[in-house]
Amino acid sequence: MDMTTRLPEPSHAPHPLIGVPACVKTIEGHDFHAAGDKYVRAVMTAAEGLPLVLPSFGDLYDLPAVIGRLDGLMLTGSPSNVHPAHYGEPANPKAEPHDEARDATTLPLIREALAQGLPLFAICRGFQELNVALGGTLDPRVHEIEQRMDHRRPDDPDIDVQYGPRHKVALTPGGQLEALAGGPEATVNSLHWQGIRRLADGLVVEAVAEDGTIEGVRVRDAKSFALGVQWHPEYRVLENPFYTALFKAFGDAARHRAMARQPAVSPSLEAMGV
Repeated sequence: MDMTTRLPEPSHAPHPLIGVPACVKTIEGHDFHAAGDKYVRAVMTAAEGLPLVLPSFGDLYDLPAVIGRLDGLMLTGSPSNVHPAHYGEPANPKAEPHDEARDATTLPLIREALAQGLPLFAICRGFQELNVALGGTLDPRVHEIEQRMDHRRPDDPDIDVQYGPRHKVALTPGGQLEALAGGPEATVNSLHWQGIRRLADGLVVEAVAEDGTIEGVRVRDAKSFALGVQWHPEYRVLENPFYTALFKAFGDAARHRAMARQPAVSPSLEAMGV
């Protein structure tokens, strides 16, 4: 990853505050709350927002107050999976590894964000969290289902190969993703084991892979931008016009909320001719 990426030029529009829930990782016996560089960097460069990493503290949060201070919420991918207990199934080794602290944070955050009309963008694990938070279920290993493709990360040490183009997705005619892509299909990367089994009632399909796997959704009747994708648009986001458009649309929605939350500024005495 190029660490010299130039940040967006200042503008009169505010840089929206984007909450990014953290994963909990144990390093040398200590727990760390972390978010991947490519996600927070995409928020800074493509969405032109300010990422705020939220520790996964679960019920320690006053959720309405947290959401009330944010202009957007982005849910990242992760090596971990949503625990099956959250969609009515017993623990299953096939669904491991888990991050129950993240589950306890993101699932209620999603519901509160949608209730308050907070712009929301869900990626990979976040896409699955969105489905579960609204009552849907997941398949733990899509590649073991007959007639499905292997959607897992390519077994190659080169990161560009791992996140390189893998398969096409058909975009729903008239949908938001079709409008952002500028056409009826797109080619995306693929690095996931799990996938949607039963779509939540509150979601509408926006993209489907060639094997029938749901790859994109929007929240039905959402008050603001509320999209989820199974692939990783954050990787080299500025090199892919479709991925850039996704983050820009999210950033614009968050910016609109930020501007609406700003207090009214009284005109100066000079402007009034005094």
